[in-house]
Amino acid sequence: PKRLAAYHAETVPILAHYKGHAGCEVVQVDSNLSESRKTEDIWADCAKAIGLVQRQVILMFGPPASGKGTHGGRISKVLNIPQLSTGDMLREAVDSGTEIGKKAKAVMDAGQLVSDKIVIGIIKERVKAADCSKGFILDGFPRTVAQASALDDMLAATAEEVKTVLELSVPDEALIERIGGRWIHKQSGRSYHTKYNPPKSYDGKSEPTSTNMRDDETGEALVQRPDDNKSALPKRLAAY
Repeated sequence: PKRLAAYHAETVPILAHYKGHAGCEVVQVDSNLSESRKTEDIWADCAKAIGLVQRQVILMFGPPASGKGTHGGRISKVLNIPQLSTGDMLREAVDSGTEIGKKAKAVMDAGQLVSDKIVIGIIKERVKAADCSKGFILDGFPRTVAQASALDDMLAATAEEVKTVLELSVPDEALIERIGGRWIHKQSGRSYHTKYNPPKSYDGKSEPTSTNMRDDETGEALVQRPDDNKSALPKRLAAY
């Protein structure tokens, strides 16, 4: 009690002194631990108060064939941050055998949908990697408002927040033309189009095939997604 009384007697006047300084912000952070308030919550408030440099957290949306692969890749290269899709992260977590990856595998092996909690857990683990130190792009996530709220809570725990939400808007009728000419490099996700973004291997006149449609960087054959066709597109657009 005496030490606490001395602390308050000494500190309160000092706080009042600095509150009167122009350009100085005195912030009181609730450092009381409880069942609902953990150490990471206190750290988040401290980090926010002192203005720690935050990572670039970008959400990227766009209908099929809107150019997410092309423009997302360019943003990734310019900012030196990875473009992450939930499908790729899920496969990586399962293949690496992490604790959260094992949970996801068990759910998928049972023929069930992976829960939002597991997906958020996978994202949380992935963005701790060194290549995410400057930020990251989430490609096509979140897909529901509930997922968006869970993502916000995850980021808030480290005093972060979504900085930019980028949607690539294309009229539905224009997508019909685009969809049939799209080819992708399966390993990297790089996207090409016979008309708008052809690979160097394609002459622009011949019938596009896996022989003349090859990735610019690796020379490997490109492929077309099974659902990249006019009949499947309306359902995909409606879902988007």
